[in-house]
Amino acid sequence: MSQAVIFDVDGVLIDSYQAHYESWRALCREHGFDITETQFATTFGRRSSDIIAMLFEGEFTDEQIAAMDDRKEALFREIVERDFPAMDGAVELIDDLAGAGFKLALGSSGPPDNVMLVLRKLDRVMSVGAVVTGQDVTRGKPDPQVFQTAAQRLVVDPSHCVVVEDAVPGIEAAKRAGMKAVALTGTAPREQLEAAGADQVVDSLRELGAGQMMTLLSK
Repeated sequence: MSQAVIFDVDGVLIDSYQAHYESWRALCREHGFDITETQFATTFGRRSSDIIAMLFEGEFTDEQIAAMDDRKEALFREIVERDFPAMDGAVELIDDLAGAGFKLALGSSGPPDNVMLVLRKLDRVMSVGAVVTGQDVTRGKPDPQVFQTAAQRLVVDPSHCVVVEDAVPGIEAAKRAGMKAVALTGTAPREQLEAAGADQVVDSLRELGAGQMMTLLSK
């Protein structure tokens, strides 16, 4: 019976908080205003196009929002290319799971270029059997579509999947998909992640391994 682990990317495999904040600040400054960290923190984990529509409150057309989305993500990749902040324990966890026979996927709201950049920087492209990005779905988290699509591509039943997430919308999406959810603290407080339905909350990826995933799926 196949089992799978589906990783979110931002805040799970890459410590991207600061890079995203700086790229949002740069984009907003190009349009004449600044974004506070408090404003940014409330948007983390959502699709960029949704954030732009919220920040600019209907000032732009869909085409303009798409262009701004592309610009913001290009700014993000420039920052990450210069200094890649891998999450501690990410490579080791991927290797442990792959070695134990787990199928692996990425389920991210981000664009394909961002996700593949992270895989390339981690040097684990060949370890991942499916990649689902914001381009592959029409609904962002907390809708479960991204994780459901990942399970379909891996050909694994949702009940045999564990999602590793850091954001409340991602935890909610995993649970709506009928999957187990492991939450990594950092983006959101432990109590918010637990309230969202996380089956386990950890402070580091180094607390996780194939054994813990198997135990979680057996419950």
